[in-house]
Amino acid sequence: MEKTYNPEQIEAKYRSLWENQNLFSSNSNATSKNAYCIMLPPPNVTGSLHMGHAFQHTIMDVLTRYHRGKGEQTLWQPGIDHAGIATQMVIERQLAAQDITRHEVGREKFIEKIWDWKEQSGGTITSQMRRLGASVDWDKERFTMDDGLSDAVKKVFIQLHKEGLIYRGKRLVNWDPVLHTAVSDLEVISTEKQGSLWHMRYPITNSDDYLVVATTRPETMLGDSAVAVHPDDKRYTHLVGKTIDLPLTDRKIPIIADDYVDIDFGTGCVKITPAHDFNDYEMGQRHHLAIINILTDDAKINDTINSAYIGMDRFVARKKIIQDLDAQGLLDKIEPHKLMVPHGDRTNAVIEPYLTDQWFVKIAPLAQPAIDAVKNGKIRFIPQNWDKTYFNWMDNIQDWCISRQIWWGHRIPAWYDDKGNIFVADSLEEAQKQAGEGVALRQDEDVLDTWFSSALWPFSTLGWPEKTLDLARFYPTDVLVTGFDIIFFWVARMIMFGLKFTGEVPFKDIYITGLIKDGQGQKMSKSKGNVLDPIDLIDGISLADLLEKRTQGMMQPKMAEKIKKQTKKEFADGIPAFGTDALRFTFAALASFGRDIKFDLKRVEGYRNFCNKLWNASRFVLMKLEGESINPNAQISTADAWILSRLQDTKAKVEKHLGDYRLDLMSQELYEFVWGDYCDWYLELSKPLLADEATKAGTQATLIKVLNEIVTLLHPIIPFITEEIFEQCSTLLGQDNSSLMRKSYPKVDSQLISTSSEAEIQWLQTFILGVRQIRGEMNISPNKPLHCFVQDFNAIDEAYLDNNANILNALSKMQTLDKLPLSEEAPESATALVGEMKILIPLAGLIDKEQEIARLNKEIEKLNQQKIQFEGKLNNEKFVSSAPEAIVNTERERLLATENAIADLSIQLGKINNL
Repeated sequence: MEKTYNPEQIEAKYRSLWENQNLFSSNSNATSKNAYCIMLPPPNVTGSLHMGHAFQHTIMDVLTRYHRGKGEQTLWQPGIDHAGIATQMVIERQLAAQDITRHEVGREKFIEKIWDWKEQSGGTITSQMRRLGASVDWDKERFTMDDGLSDAVKKVFIQLHKEGLIYRGKRLVNWDPVLHTAVSDLEVISTEKQGSLWHMRYPITNSDDYLVVATTRPETMLGDSAVAVHPDDKRYTHLVGKTIDLPLTDRKIPIIADDYVDIDFGTGCVKITPAHDFNDYEMGQRHHLAIINILTDDAKINDTINSAYIGMDRFVARKKIIQDLDAQGLLDKIEPHKLMVPHGDRTNAVIEPYLTDQWFVKIAPLAQPAIDAVKNGKIRFIPQNWDKTYFNWMDNIQDWCISRQIWWGHRIPAWYDDKGNIFVADSLEEAQKQAGEGVALRQDEDVLDTWFSSALWPFSTLGWPEKTLDLARFYPTDVLVTGFDIIFFWVARMIMFGLKFTGEVPFKDIYITGLIKDGQGQKMSKSKGNVLDPIDLIDGISLADLLEKRTQGMMQPKMAEKIKKQTKKEFADGIPAFGTDALRFTFAALASFGRDIKFDLKRVEGYRNFCNKLWNASRFVLMKLEGESINPNAQISTADAWILSRLQDTKAKVEKHLGDYRLDLMSQELYEFVWGDYCDWYLELSKPLLADEATKAGTQATLIKVLNEIVTLLHPIIPFITEEIFEQCSTLLGQDNSSLMRKSYPKVDSQLISTSSEAEIQWLQTFILGVRQIRGEMNISPNKPLHCFVQDFNAIDEAYLDNNANILNALSKMQTLDKLPLSEEAPESATALVGEMKILIPLAGLIDKEQEIARLNKEIEKLNQQKIQFEGKLNNEKFVSSAPEAIVNTERERLLATENAIADLSIQLGKINNL
C-alpha cells in the first residue's frame, strides 16, 4: 500500500472499475428470493448537485449497497426530470442574448433546441452523482420526457378525464406575469416586506355615510364585487343588503354578511375581489358574486371594465388610484404594514392570484385511499411524526391545477373544434375519430405540470402500463428518501396515483430527511453567500475561487463585500480536499431524525482523519502479514477472541440501526469500533502477540479477518477507500480481488461472542489506562520504564495478571510488576484502581515533587487569569446584549473549559501534595 492515503487516485480508479464491470446492475443476484428498490427523486435536468442532493444520495447509496451486499436483487432507479419552466427559461435566455423570442423561432424549432441542449449540457448532475459514488443502475436511467414515460402520462390523463377526475374550468391560480403561466405553490416564495395598508372610504348608495375598508392592493378595488361584514357585528347589521357606490367606477356592489370576516381586524369591513384573491374567490362562490378579472396576462389593467387605468402596469395603476381617491376625499389614511409578498422563484416577479381557464384534477376521490394507506400501516413515515403533516394537508386538499402555459413538457392530449368542444385522445387521429371526419381541430397549447409526470415516477420508470418483469419484481418499491418540503407536491401525489393505477402503494417507507444548514444553523442560499458545493468539499477550492463563486452575478456591491468578509473569516485558506469518503461519512453521521442539520466543516475533517486512521491501520496489518502464510484455523488468544466478540456486537448493532434508518447511529457504532477497539486497542495488543510464536499465527489470522469484515461493514458508507483496502488484502491472501461489491455483507456469528474474553480485556484496558493516567497526572514520560506493584487483588485479578504479563509490560512500559501482600506497606506511590485492586507506582526517582508542585501552581495561575478575562466579558451587559449569540456562546464555552482545566490541575496538585 502507498504510504499516504490519496483519495483522488483511488476514487478515479474505482468509478471506472464499477461501471466497466457493470457492478451496479439490477440484474445481479437475479435468482435471489428478495428484491430491493429505491427510486431516486429525479433532479432537474438544469440542476447541479447541491448539499441536499449529496446528503440524500449518500443515504440512498448506503441502503442500496447494504441490500446488494445482503444478496438481494437491488435496483436504485436513476432518472432526470425535464423541469418544464426551469429548462424553458434556460433556452429563452439563450435566445434573448441573440434578440430572438421563442415565438419568432416557433414551437417545433424551440423544442428541438431544448433537446439539443439536453444532450449537450443536461447531464451535469449525473456526472456529479458518479463523483459521489452513487451506485445507481445507469443502464436504466430514465428521463420524464422519454417516449415510454410520455405514453404513461397520456394514458393516465385520458383515463382520469374519462372518469371525470380531470376537467377544464376557469379558476384562480398562482400566475407569474413574466412567464405568463400558472405556477405551483412550491414555485412561489413568500417573503416579508414593509408595505402599506390603505384605508379607503366606500360611499353607501343614497347616503352621506360610508364604510372604511383597508387593503394592501388598492388596484384590485376595480374588480370588487362586494363589501363584507361579520353577521354578528352590530355596527353594520343594519347595512347588510344595501349597496356601495364603488369609487372610480360606475358600479354598485352589495354589502354582505359572512363569518369569514374578522370583527376585530381593522374596521371590520372587507372588500371582496373574487378574481384576485383566493379567500375572496371562496366567498364569491358562496354568495354568487360577480367574478371580474381586471388584469392582462402581464399584470396590466385590462379593458374588461371602463376605466382610466386601462393598459397601466398594476403598480403604476396603484399609485394613480391612490392619487385619485385622495383627490376625491376618499382616502381615509395610510398605515405602514408588514406583509408576506409572494414571488415567483424563477423570475422574482410578484405572483398574482389570476382567473384563467386551466385543467384540474378532482383530487378528493384520489386522496381518501392515500390517507387510508398511511393510517392502516401500508405506508409508514420515518420519523413517524411526519404523518401528521401529511394528514393535515390531505384532509384539506384542493383540486390540483395541472396545466402550464409553456411549451416544454408533456403537451395536454386534448383537441378543440371551432365550437370549443373538447376531444381528449392520445393522438390527433384518435381525436379526429371522436370529432368526425372533416372537423378542423387544434391541440391545446398548454403542457402538464412537471409534478404530474413525477407523480407516476415509481411505476412509469419500471415500464407501466406494460406488465414488465421490472414492474413485477420491484414494485412496490421499498423506501422513498426525500425532504419534508415536497410531501404535498410529490409524495402525496405518488401515493394517490400509485394506488389508482397499480392498486398498490408506490413505496412501503417514506424516510423524511432533515434540511442541511450551515454551521450557524442558517439555510444555505445564494443570496446569503453561505452555499457549499459538495464537489468543492471533495476536490478542495482556493479562497480566491470560493470568493468568486459565492459572489458571481451578485448585483449589490455591499452584499458582495459582506459575503466576501464572512467567507474570508470562515475559510481563510479556502477549503482543503477532503475526498468523497470523508464527505459521505459526514453525511451518514448527520442523518439523524432532526428537522434541521447543522453542517460543520470540522466534522468532515474528523472523518478524513478517520479514513487516514483506517488506511494506516491497514498498512500496519498488511506489513505484518506480508510474506506470511495465514492459518485461519490457528489457536487464538484472549485478545483475538475479544476483538472477534466485539465485532459481532458491532455487526448486530449496525443491522439494527440500518433497519431503523438510523444511519447516524450506524456510523457512530462503526467509528467507535474501528477507531477505538480495533486501531487504538487491538493493533496495540497485537504487537506483543505477534512477537510471541505461541500467539503469532492466531493473531495474524484475526488481524486480517477483522480488517476484511471492517471494510465490508464500512463499504456502504465509504466505498472507495474500502475497495482499495479490500483489493490489497485479497491480493496478499491470493483471493479474488475484483471488487468488494461482490462480497457478502458480514453476518453475526454467535459462536464468536465471548463474554469471558470481553471481561478480561476490559480489566486489561482499565489497568493500562490507570497507569497512563498516573503518567499524565505526574508528568512522567510515556517511554520511561516503571516499577509497579499491585495490592488488594483477588484470584481473578491474579489470573488476569499472569495471563497478560507480556502485554502489560509492553503497553504500560513496565520494568517490573510485583504483587504486594496487604501486610506489606507500599512505598510512596501514585495509585489507580482496577475494581478493588490497587495499582501502585513508586514515585522515587520519577518526579521532583517540589518542581512538579511549582509547575502546576504556575499553570493554575495562568488559567485563573484567563478565567478572569472571560468572566469580565460575560459580566459586561453591553457585550452580552449586542454581540452575536454565537460569539457569546463561544466565550461561555471557553470559560467552562478553563474552569474544568483548573479543577483537573487542582486535583493533580492535591495528589502530589499528599504524597
